[in-house]
Amino acid sequence: MKTGIYLSYVGLGANLLHLSYCHQIAKKNGPVTIITLCKNLEAALLDDPLIEKVLYINKYHKKLIDIFKLGKILKKLDFENLLIFYPSMRLYLAAKLAGIKNVFIYNFFKKKRLHLVSAAKKLTESFLNLDNCPTETKFFVNQERINKIYNEFDHNKFKIVIGAGSSGPTTRWGSKNFSDLINQLNVLDEYLFFILCGPNEKEIESEIVSNLKKKNYITLSNKSIYDVIPYLYLSDMYVGNDSFGSHIMCQFGKKSIVMLLDAPKAYTDYSQNYHRVIPNGYKIDEITHGTNADPNLITVDEVIKTINHLKN
Repeated sequence: MKTGIYLSYVGLGANLLHLSYCHQIAKKNGPVTIITLCKNLEAALLDDPLIEKVLYINKYHKKLIDIFKLGKILKKLDFENLLIFYPSMRLYLAAKLAGIKNVFIYNFFKKKRLHLVSAAKKLTESFLNLDNCPTETKFFVNQERINKIYNEFDHNKFKIVIGAGSSGPTTRWGSKNFSDLINQLNVLDEYLFFILCGPNEKEIESEIVSNLKKKNYITLSNKSIYDVIPYLYLSDMYVGNDSFGSHIMCQFGKKSIVMLLDAPKAYTDYSQNYHRVIPNGYKIDEITHGTNADPNLITVDEVIKTINHLKN
């Protein structure tokens, strides 16, 4: 019974928060094929035995005529089941034109108030006839890749991933805040920091590094998503913006401290390993896309307090 999953999201983090549902479906129906708008998802899931294939598409999902073009692609994949984790009439019609027998999709009329976690959970439970589908899962990484980098650094130090990169400027805590955080933590204890920025975020990385008083860090901007993952596995904690690194760390069972500035809490509702820090004066339900909260309303002292609480 060949089953496909359609994730209509560009961001890697938004795709990864659906990983538990992909795994639950695969455990019952066999390894699944994921169709996604995220170009990095395939690299992130290369070691996952429950994912047969990740197909990246960057078109055929916006215009009316795309229904027919996408339908042709879906027909070639020969799915018996397709779960569409998005409320889209176009995607539904494309799946039906492809002749897919069983198509499961979100309610078309609840797009504005869509809660990613609860909607995905409900859809998966309906498909699998489950009473309570878990929202967390195990992220897979090949042990050989972990062994390859294990001796690169000191494991006696507490290792923190600094998630300084993100999908956009309104979701970032800021370079100065991160460098101040690292400098103050270095006064308190022995740490090793992995500074996580994308290849196009080297300026952010440079701004942080240039203000550090101690060279107990490793930068990751020159590494691919695939090569970054073992470093996340060997770390003890994530501290940073709402980005893909936090989703992977959570699903490695590690504590992830995330600054919520311009992202709804739904993105982090699925894991008990998330610990969210919100700007002073805001309630967590007030923060969503477009909030553009001042990052300095989250103080370095507050973040250090949260780190110490979770570390001890």
